[in-house]
Parts: sequence; structure tokens; C-alpha cells
Amino acid sequence: MPDRITIDNRLPEDHRARSLRADATAGLTADPKSLPPKWFYDAHGSVLFDRITRLPEYYPTRAERMILRAHAEEIARLSGARTLVELGSGSSDKTRLLLDALTAAGSLKHYAPVDVSEAALADAADALCRDYPDLRVAATVTDFEADLALPEAGGPRLIAFLGSTLGNFVREQRAAFLARLRAALTSEGDALLLGLDLVKDPKTLVRAYDDDQGVTAAFNKNVLRVLNRELRAEFDLGAYDHRAVWDPEAEHIEMRLRARVAHQVKIPALDLTVDFGRGEDLRTEISAKFRRETVTEELAAAGLELAHWWTDPQSRFALLLATPAAAPSLEDPPQPSDA
Repeated sequence: MPDRITIDNRLPEDHRARSLRADATAGLTADPKSLPPKWFYDAHGSVLFDRITRLPEYYPTRAERMILRAHAEEIARLSGARTLVELGSGSSDKTRLLLDALTAAGSLKHYAPVDVSEAALADAADALCRDYPDLRVAATVTDFEADLALPEAGGPRLIAFLGSTLGNFVREQRAAFLARLRAALTSEGDALLLGLDLVKDPKTLVRAYDDDQGVTAAFNKNVLRVLNRELRAEFDLGAYDHRAVWDPEAEHIEMRLRARVAHQVKIPALDLTVDFGRGEDLRTEISAKFRRETVTEELAAAGLELAHWWTDPQSRFALLLATPAAAPSLEDPPQPSDA
């Protein structure tokens, strides 16, 4: 590993196993039943999701990349970021557009990705250090939903949370998470870059989560494969139908697995038997869709101020730049510190 890379692993060795057991126990004994979407993403699930991002129905990834291509230079100028922090960085693919712009602007010194997968962070860091000879990578292995300890790197920092991942939280969870993000913006000039999917016609939204090829259905059922492998569960994937449902009141998409017949599922690792009624749903994901006015309100409640807003030409997706409410305008970015 190059000496320009550091990886701080803050997770205990059994973190994944303990978290899965806790989430499965809580979610499968609740009414209604649910599981967090993070359990889609084993190796097979990650391959399926990559296929989803290339489907004609699934616009968010393309739209966000389009905005980044069009406005990365402006984002770099406005932020003057010396450190780019990315939450849930994964392969850091889209991030390269920001890294290119910040490097060209002459401000960037550090990239600080945060993810639960040490292997993904190490692979991405190696690739980035080959392509960006002057870049230093300070990676953190942690579950940022519970531990938002950001790397101590030189400010100002731009904290990127892309992919509309914020939409996987219900409103109360978003409020708490945004408040924690605000508390983490401690260096002068720190800013938050959020990617958000926008409210649009329900047909377009549902199609994005229920494609004609059935890739999203396979991705949805992959959570059952994970439980079968990791917890010795006995889910029959063929006993469930994939469902994507638009909730107009909450303004979010729900992905569900609907039981075709009444049955029981044994999960030996949890000493648990779960009853499913015919037509009963297991919710596996929510994906909130946003409006500019409601986002502005949610940011303000967390002590953040909307500074800039960009969308793709069809206004399907948005990138926004937010600052602490008491911070100076980003029109005159602060000078980098010596750190």
C-alpha cells in the first residue's frame, strides 16, 4: 500500500455479523416486517446494482453524473476544498469528477472516503493514488449511520453524500443525521454536497424500481439470499414477488417482497421462526424523493443553509451545496489552512 494511504478501521471484527443479527431480529419480528437496504450489498448484490444503474428505466445515476460533469468546476471553485470527504464512497467512481475539478483548481490535498468495507476502500485508494500522484487518501472504515467521526484532515472540507442515499432514511432519521452532519462541519469553510432524487410523476418513479428485465426484482430478493447464507435462514426466493410502491403522502418509493402464500421461515442462527401471511409484505427499502422547498426546511432545522442548487436538464435529480447557517457566503471561499 502506498505511503500516501492510511486506513483507520473503527469497526470490531464481528460488527457485520452482530448488525445483521440485530437488524434481522428486529425487522422480522416487527409489524409490519422490514429489513434495512444495506443488506442488499454483498458481492452478488453489488454486481446487480451496477447493472441497475445501466438500465434505461433507472435514471438517478446518469442524472447525477450529468450534473457533476456540468458543475464540478463550479463546485470546486465555490468550496475551495482542501479535503474531499465522501460518505458511503464504495468504488469512488463518480467522485473522480470532483477530484478532477478540485485538482485542477489547485486546492485539493486529501481525499477522505468513509465506508463499511475495508476491501472496497483499499481498492479505491490504490487506484486513486495511481491516477492522482499528489493525492493523500485518509480512509475510515465505519458505519457512518452510527459513527460520524470524520477524518481530521486539512480544511476547508467538502463532505459529499451522493446517490440520494439520504432518501433511505425516514424524515425523523434524516433530521437526526443532518444534525450530526452539521455538528461535524467544524472547520472554517466546511460545506456539504448532497445528491437527491426529486419528486416526479409516479409512473417514472415506479419504473425506476421495477424494470422490465427483472434486475431490480433479483436485487430485492438478494437480501433473502444474504439471510440464507449468513443466518442459515430457509427463505424460498420463489415464494415472494417483487413490488415497488409509490406512497404519495410520504413521497417515497417502497420496495417490498410480497408473500405468495402463507408460510413459515426458520432462521436457525437466530432461533427464530417467522410467520408470513398470504399477501404480507416485507419492506426492504424506502427511497424518499425530495422537493427544493422541503429540503430547504429540513436543512434549516438542522442548522444548515442551502447555498447552491443544480439539476439535470429534466429536473429529475439535484445536487445541492449547503453550509452552516452562520457561515460566510461561499462566493468568496476561505483560504486553505496549513494542515
